Amino acid sequence: MARRTPTIAAALAVGAALLLTACGGSSDNSSSDKIKGAGEGSKSPSASASTSKAPGPTRPVISIPKSFQLNFQGWTSADADEQAVLNDGKEQVRAGYAAIIANDPNPDSLAFYDTVAGLSQDKLWIKTYTDKDLTVIGKAPVYEAKASLLGNTKTRAVLNYCMDESKAYSKNRKSGKVAGNPAGTDPKVFYTSTLRKNPEGIWQTVSVSSKRGGCSS
Repeated sequence: MARRTPTIAAALAVGAALLLTACGGSSDNSSSDKIKGAGEGSKSPSASASTSKAPGPTRPVISIPKSFQLNFQGWTSADADEQAVLNDGKEQVRAGYAAIIANDPNPDSLAFYDTVAGLSQDKLWIKTYTDKDLTVIGKAPVYEAKASLLGNTKTRAVLNYCMDESKAYSKNRKSGKVAGNPAGTDPKVFYTSTLRKNPEGIWQTVSVSSKRGGCSS
């Protein structure tokens, strides 16, 4: 199941990184309305103007059926910036597996949470399933997540996490055949994602690499 690491029935093997740099969405920052002064006849300028903050971009709704459970454990940080990275990184992971289950090699949700380069890589990963008519089932705990901001601009980050594939499998949609990792394969995979914050404030994945057996627990 690992990205960039041969695993579960070779299908969940090819590497990937998710999502496209936010498709330029124009944020509609409409000018705030002026507040009229209390005195109707007064010619003096308004005492103040309302400054309403424009809402953020509408995030895609990502649905994963109960047949495949991604259990994110401990994806929290006391630092607000790190938490934002964790939140978007989690959705990027969910978007990738949701696309495989939906048999959709061109998911819009990935285009929201990936850069252009990341989306290109992810599509190749997803096609290792869709081209073979495979989906994923079972359970996959995702844990030991840690986000680190890079530099002073707080627009780049690294996200590390582990995934346990012990109870995760690929399944052929037509035959129903189920396959897991080959015997003797370490089911725990350590991931490193690089992310970039786009102008709309979304942390998008640029690349993903993995190391099988690289988790501490």
